[in-house]
Amino acid sequence: MSEVKLHKGETADRALKRLRKLTAREGTLKLARDKRFFKKPSKVRYENDRRNKYNQRMRSRDEW
Repeated sequence: MSEVKLHKGETADRALKRLRKLTAREGTLKLARDKRFFKKPSKVRYENDRRNKYNQRMRSRDEW
């Protein structure tokens, strides 16, 4: 679990902003959203394959 401690003189809004950045960097929220509902293993494989193909296309495009 992510934890953010208030620095001396720091506002709660600023600490919340740091917490949001930290959870985004760790992927905590994305993982929670993905686990919210059950996904069939075939659907997970399909999404991973699709993501990998897209990333491969982007990498090959950058090589030009």
